[in-house]
Amino acid sequence: MLKYFVKVFMAFCAISSVFACTSTNSKPLLIGFSVDSSSIVFGNINEAGLLQLKDAPATDSVFHNLISVLQTPSEKDTAIKEMPIEGNISIKGNEVVFVPEKPFVKNRDYLVITYLNARFGNAEDIMKGELSYGVKPTQKLLTR
Repeated sequence: MLKYFVKVFMAFCAISSVFACTSTNSKPLLIGFSVDSSSIVFGNINEAGLLQLKDAPATDSVFHNLISVLQTPSEKDTAIKEMPIEGNISIKGNEVVFVPEKPFVKNRDYLVITYLNARFGNAEDIMKGELSYGVKPTQKLLTR
């Protein structure tokens, strides 16, 4: 009888952890250019992460490790080297905004890598037993 209780309890714990992981980060992170294409805007950031960012000082290195923007070669222009774009990160309302030091170039590709809303895995990964030991960043290719 005790073995049965232990099995039921363990099954309950496993199912609870799956539902707990699926309820967090339910909205996908939105990454895109601003209306005038002068900056990159990140939306749908989970509230806990946004509060931590608002409490962090602007000079904190967490901002520089959180978002990376790379200029990347494209089919149109293969002579471009992949190189990081320097810029400033700020919080405006419920969004994080990346403003480059030099304006984005029209028809050029930019790879955005961010750890905003990052997680170890989702419910499917848990069920398959494929959770990773590191946090998986979100990547998106934007064309100006």
